[in-house]
Amino acid sequence: MIDEFAKTYLHGNLRWVRADLIDKVEGLSEYDVRRPLTYTGTNLLGLVKHLTMTEARYFGELFNRPYADPLPSYTDPHYANRDHLWVRAAETRAQIITNYHRACAHADATIDALPIDAETTVPWWPRPNVMLFNVLVHVLTESNRHAGHADILREQVHGASDADPTVNWPAHQAQIEQAARRAAPPGD
Repeated sequence: MIDEFAKTYLHGNLRWVRADLIDKVEGLSEYDVRRPLTYTGTNLLGLVKHLTMTEARYFGELFNRPYADPLPSYTDPHYANRDHLWVRAAETRAQIITNYHRACAHADATIDALPIDAETTVPWWPRPNVMLFNVLVHVLTESNRHAGHADILREQVHGASDADPTVNWPAHQAQIEQAARRAAPPGD
C-alpha cells in the first residue's frame, strides 16, 4: 500500500515541477530564454534541454527501456555537462520543449510500467545498486533544483512571474541591501 502511495505521490510531484519549469519559458523572447544569465552561461531553455537528457537517461537505458533519440554518454571523454545547459542557434524553442515532453512521456511510461522496487544500477553513483524509488527521488530532486534556478533566472529577465504586485519591490530590495551593509563588518 505505501509503495503505491509513494510512487503516485512522487510521480505527481515530478509532473507538477515539469509543468512549472515549462511555465518559466512562456512569454519570453527567444533571446531571453537563451541568453546566459550566470557566469557559467546557464539559461532557461538550457535547463529544459538538460532535464530532457536527465529524464531520458534515468528512466530509459537504466531500466532497459532505451530512449528513441541518441544520448551522449557520461563516459565519453568528449562529454561535458556544460554542453547540455545551453541551446545552439539552430535548435528551436519548439524543438527543445517537444523533446522535453517526449522524454517526460517516456519517463512516465517507465514509471507506470515498473514497481517502485524495480532494481537498476546507476554506475556513476557511489552506491550504484538502487530501485525505481531512488531514481524517482533523484530526478525529482534534480528537477526541483533546476526549477529553482529557473525561478531566479526568470526573475532576472522579467521580474518574478508570481510576485505580489502590491509590493514596492525596489524599496524592499533597498531595505535588504541596507540590512546586509549594516551587518557586514568594516572592510568586508
